[in-house]
Amino acid sequence: MKFTVSSTALSNRLVALSRVINSKNSLPILGDFLFEVQDGRLNLTASDSEVMMKTSMELNEADSDGRFCVGNHDLLEAVKGISEQPITFDVNQGENIARISYQNGMFSLPIENADEFPQSQQVSESATTINISSQMLADNINRSIFATAQDELRPVMNGIYFDLTPDCLAVVASDGHKLVRNKIFSVKSDVPAAFILPKKPASLLKSVLSKNGGDVVIRFDERNAEINFEDGLIVCRLIEGRYPNYNSVIPQSNPNQLTVDRVALLSALRRVQPFSNDSSNLIRFHVENGTLQLDAEDYDFSKTATERMACDYNGMTMSIGFKGSSFIEILSNFDCEQVVIQLADPSRAGLVIPSEQPENQDVLMLMMPMLIND
Repeated sequence: MKFTVSSTALSNRLVALSRVINSKNSLPILGDFLFEVQDGRLNLTASDSEVMMKTSMELNEADSDGRFCVGNHDLLEAVKGISEQPITFDVNQGENIARISYQNGMFSLPIENADEFPQSQQVSESATTINISSQMLADNINRSIFATAQDELRPVMNGIYFDLTPDCLAVVASDGHKLVRNKIFSVKSDVPAAFILPKKPASLLKSVLSKNGGDVVIRFDERNAEINFEDGLIVCRLIEGRYPNYNSVIPQSNPNQLTVDRVALLSALRRVQPFSNDSSNLIRFHVENGTLQLDAEDYDFSKTATERMACDYNGMTMSIGFKGSSFIEILSNFDCEQVVIQLADPSRAGLVIPSEQPENQDVLMLMMPMLIND
């Protein structure tokens, strides 16, 4: 079997697929890419047994159909170094070898039987279907993934929760200290359904979804999800279990409202945070009379820092503690000019929302406060 393909197009797809492959695999063949040539197209697949990603591309020419597996590392490193030009694969399945030639040279690699490559899990015919734009899904994953947990005791917190209701699709992530909830009003269903997407396929989607990639179709049942996007397909095993009632922890009335420039607050926090205690990372927010004061201190090393900035505030004078690194993450995952911080009292969660919501969406982030010693 012989086929020719663009080096740059192949390299781009192999780089994306390589993110699926683990450094250590239960089956040696899971360290391979699966190549399938069919009807003038090349289908490429990578899997770690729980997540499978597939993409396809046009071939310049092909003399027959066929399939084989080849190790990911050597092929990827060789192809990445070739400038844009046609490269030709001459595959001899009798000798189990592939010879790859290009303008200034060639190399050969051993191949393996494609029948040994594991099949992906199938989604049942009764699966629920969600249609969502590529850009909206990418934006929501970008906004949420930082808030997922790494908790062996509560694995349901380690993924992004997609909650489909008659009103909207809610995309939620939380580690118990911070929470992100995105409501997408253009996606809804009369029959409620939900699934928890693990962090790895979410990260893969974040990296491969294009801004102008049309719609993404997500089909899911109780165990697996199948996500079809412009350049390919991801099939993954879902996190099983019941996600906590996220609505119950979101306060309904936080009357003290603080409006502040997002970039200015983010810059101030980055300057003040290094002076906080390494173990607690506590930053005190003191707000009164249109002034927000940030204080950090680490008496063990005789370090303190204070910074003041103007804000728009209507509410009682208050001092409340937040974890600096988490607040920086929250502000970094907005793209608005101003944020509104809604507070009740120093012992209750604070809400951070954009001053202007994205079209057809409602974005909210929550931070649990930390105890401060006045």
